[in-house]
Amino acid sequence: MKRIQEITSVFATPDYLVNRNLTISNKNGALLYNPDMTDSLLVSRLLVALENCREWRITAKKIAQNVSSVAETSLTCDIEKARDSVLSGDAIVVVDGVEQMVIINLRKWDKRAIAEPPTATVMRGPREGFIEDVKTNLSLLERRLKSPAFAIEKLTVGRVSNTTVAIVYLSNIVDKALVREVRARIKSIDVDAIIDSHYLQPYLEDRPFSLFHQTGVTEKPDIVASKLLEGRVAIIVDGSPMVITVPFMLIEDYQSSEDYYERASLASFLRIIRVLALFFSILLPGLYVALEQYHYSVIPMRFLLTVMTAVNGIPLSPITEILFVILLFELIREASVRMPRAVGMAMSIVGALVLGDTAVKAGIISSPAVMITALSSIALYTAPNQEGTLTLLRVVFTLIGGLGGMYLLLVGILYLLLYLCSLNGFGVPYMAPFAPLIKQDLGDSVYRVSLLRMDKRPVSIKNTNANRYGENNGKR
Repeated sequence: MKRIQEITSVFATPDYLVNRNLTISNKNGALLYNPDMTDSLLVSRLLVALENCREWRITAKKIAQNVSSVAETSLTCDIEKARDSVLSGDAIVVVDGVEQMVIINLRKWDKRAIAEPPTATVMRGPREGFIEDVKTNLSLLERRLKSPAFAIEKLTVGRVSNTTVAIVYLSNIVDKALVREVRARIKSIDVDAIIDSHYLQPYLEDRPFSLFHQTGVTEKPDIVASKLLEGRVAIIVDGSPMVITVPFMLIEDYQSSEDYYERASLASFLRIIRVLALFFSILLPGLYVALEQYHYSVIPMRFLLTVMTAVNGIPLSPITEILFVILLFELIREASVRMPRAVGMAMSIVGALVLGDTAVKAGIISSPAVMITALSSIALYTAPNQEGTLTLLRVVFTLIGGLGGMYLLLVGILYLLLYLCSLNGFGVPYMAPFAPLIKQDLGDSVYRVSLLRMDKRPVSIKNTNANRYGENNGKR
């Protein structure tokens, strides 16, 4: 048939598609589908339904009604749309003398079961995580936000991959200008393929070459649902379990979903620990090098004697020693991640203990350098999403501390703070609610107030409905 030939003409191997000739109501027809992406059981049921179609005056609408019990259907006259449907796993029914073609949803492919994501384990709270199927991910959100205001816009991105990208928001809360900006940026993407949601991040960031990421990324539906309730927009990419949320603020990486399932006092304590760990991870090695190399007179005498005894006979300079230990830890970490899981766990534990202890006993490195680097490495993982950035900053500040001492270290800290204050994403300051200072949002920043007091949505994020509670709720 001519239309079948038009659909398959651009395929490199058109013979791989199944093209079955049919007779529908005494008219010649054809069924076209991709056998690898369709449900074979539904195909059998569809063939029976098409053979039982005995309409006197056949139309595409009547064919769709006859097979509606088998699967969802839609009609089209567009050859390009029919071709994209076949590529997505749909079947196409074409009948001579009938202008419209019937698209029948027969898609079926294996997908991973919903489980707790390895990047965000919790002791309390939901344990569901997103998977690589966009429809399943949308259902996880729709189940939590059963509201007619729950809006979904689907776009197709990638000239080769034709990846489905879903923009999700709450229409009665979100700022419409934010939705328009997100939609425009995604529509402007012109690339061959979008393999994962991280491919979209540079297009959604105001400074894509910055060391700091300016979009939120999570695998947990409860986190995305709570961010939608604050007026944010979520971007779900088919084939990726990581969901992007915008706008994003730095403080979000030091908040956990579990904070909202604990008492406010405990959640505040844990957040303060995470923020302190931020400074430990970045500054501890550089501070140690600066004090040992330039400002040893500041160190208390007893501690100085201990350090001097430990570093006595070490052939490396303080900065070279710390950088060597950092490199050693990074090599062990990278090897443990890339190796098989059982071997990797043994490698990370035995490697760190054996190599570290052997290097200290051999007089290559000192025990204080190992301890300082170990504390800094542990502190990195209190904010897993910032681990890569903090690792690079740790090396930079170690070099700064070794080259210029405390003075240059303070200059580096000041420059970093000024740079962070200059970042902005979708009109929201990266360092909000601290720079600029927004007092109303401080109750859910480094510390957390009771949920009963969080009756307003964040002022940092523009929204059209500031109230979280009704008139009689939240007043105790």
